[in-house]
Amino acid sequence: MPEQRSTRPNLVLVCVDEMRADALGADGNDAIDTPNLDDLARSGYRFSRAYSATPTCIPARVALFTGQSPQRHGRYGYREGISFPDAHPVTLQSTLREAGYQTFGVGKMHVHPDRARCGFDDVLLHDGFLHVSRRLEGGPSPRTDDYLDFLRRETGDPRADYQETGIGCNAMTARPWERAERLHPTRWVADESFRFLERRDPTRPFFLYMSFHRPHAPYDPPSWLWDKYRSRDLGPRPLGTWTRDFDAHRRDFASEAEFGAQKETTHQQVKAGYYGSIEFIDLQLNRLREKLSDHELLEDTVIVFVSDHGDMMGDHDMYRKSVGYEGSARVPLVVHVPPRLGEDWGAPGEVTAISELRDVMPTLLEFAGVEIPEGVDGQSLRAAARGEAVRDHLHGEHLIGSLGRHSMQWIRSRRYKYIWLSGDGHEQLFDLESDPQELHDLVPEAGSGPLAEELARHRALLVEHLRGREEGFVQEDRLVPGRPLRSEASWVSAHALL
Repeated sequence: MPEQRSTRPNLVLVCVDEMRADALGADGNDAIDTPNLDDLARSGYRFSRAYSATPTCIPARVALFTGQSPQRHGRYGYREGISFPDAHPVTLQSTLREAGYQTFGVGKMHVHPDRARCGFDDVLLHDGFLHVSRRLEGGPSPRTDDYLDFLRRETGDPRADYQETGIGCNAMTARPWERAERLHPTRWVADESFRFLERRDPTRPFFLYMSFHRPHAPYDPPSWLWDKYRSRDLGPRPLGTWTRDFDAHRRDFASEAEFGAQKETTHQQVKAGYYGSIEFIDLQLNRLREKLSDHELLEDTVIVFVSDHGDMMGDHDMYRKSVGYEGSARVPLVVHVPPRLGEDWGAPGEVTAISELRDVMPTLLEFAGVEIPEGVDGQSLRAAARGEAVRDHLHGEHLIGSLGRHSMQWIRSRRYKYIWLSGDGHEQLFDLESDPQELHDLVPEAGSGPLAEELARHRALLVEHLRGREEGFVQEDRLVPGRPLRSEASWVSAHALL
C-alpha cells in the first residue's frame, strides 16, 4: 500500500564540496554537462548571486548548519579542533529532529570531534583526507570513516585507502578513478542515502543531508568522464592585470600552491578531473529523483542543492579557495519545490537577489513549519523568489596567506564588489555587471566622481560591519591596516554562544 502523505514535506539537502557557481550548464557554461541539475534549476529556483561568506570547508558548513553569519558564528578561518557541539549546539538538523523529523547525514561533515552528529539521528561519514584525524588515528581508520570500512570490505584489502593513489588532497594533479565505479566515494554517498530512504521510519517526515566530498581534490572521476573532458575544449581562464600587485607572494609551479602559475597542461587536466567529478554527482541527482519517485515521495520532497564554496581553478593564477573572488566565493544554489508546496513562491526561474549559505536553514525550517531559533540571522529564500527586497549587500571575510597574511574582507553589493586586505590595507573594486570575471580593478582609476563615491560607499559599509571588532580594524570611522589577527578559537569562545 502507498504510504500516507505527510502534511509536512520531506527535505533533502545536497551539499557538494568546492563547486563554483559557473561549473553548471544552467549558469551558461557550455563546456560542462549537468543535465539533471539544470532540470532542477529550470523547474525550481536558481539563486545566481549566492555566496559563501567564509569560503572554506569548516566555516562554510558552520554557516549552513547554524543559519548564522560570520559575525554570529565566529568561524572566519580554516581552523580544525574546535568542538562543534560546544560552540554551536543549535543546528538545522537538531531543530528539525526536535520537531519530529527523522534526520540522517551521509558523507562529509568536517566537524570536531569527527563523529559528532551535530543534531542528526545518525551519520555515515566520509570526510576525505583530514590531517588532524589521520594524525590522531596513526593513519586512516574505519572508526572515523565509514566509507573506508566499506572500501576495505568490498575490495578484501585490509589496507585499502582512499588516498593511496598519490594524488594530494589539495594538489593540482588529476587522474581517473582506478577502481570499479561503484566503489567511488561519490557513488557511496548516493547508495547509502538511498538505503536510508528504503529503511527510514515511514510515519515521520525526514531530513536527508547528502554531502559529497567531490569535486574537492583529488580530481579522480571515473575513467569515461576523465576521457570525455580531457578531449573537450574547456576554454581560457581569466587573468586580471591586477595579479601582478601580488607577485611577491607567488609560488609558481608548486603542486599545492594557492597562488602561482601552473603549466597549461596541468591546468587543463585538473579542470577535466574537476568537471568530470561534477558530472558524476549530476548523475546521482537523477538517481535521487528516480528513487524518490519509486517511493512516491517526489511530490512531497523539497530538494536544495548547494556547495560550501567554490574553487579558483586557475582564475588569476589562483587555485583552491578562501579568497573573496567569484570563483571561490560564489556558489550554486538551487531550490526545487514540488508544485503543491510552492504555491506562494512565485514563478520558477533565476533569482538574482544576493543570498548566502546561512539562508538555507531558515528556508528549510519555513517549509517544515518549524519556528526559526533565536540567533539565526539568515533569511528565508522565499521572499527573494517572490521578488521582494531582502538585502542590498553581503559581507564576507576569511583569513588568508596566499596573497600575504591578511584578513580578507569583502562587500558584495548589487553591482560591485569591494575587497580590503587587513595586512597592508590594499583595496580593490570590481564592477560585476560589466566585468563578471573581475579582470579590471577600478581603484587605480577611481579618482573623483561616481567611482570614487562607490568606493567610499563600500568602504563605509565595511566599516560598519567591522566596528567594535577586537582586532581594532576600525578606528574613528577609518579602516586600520596592520592590526594583529585574533585567534579564531578565542573569538568562538567569546562570541559563538551569544
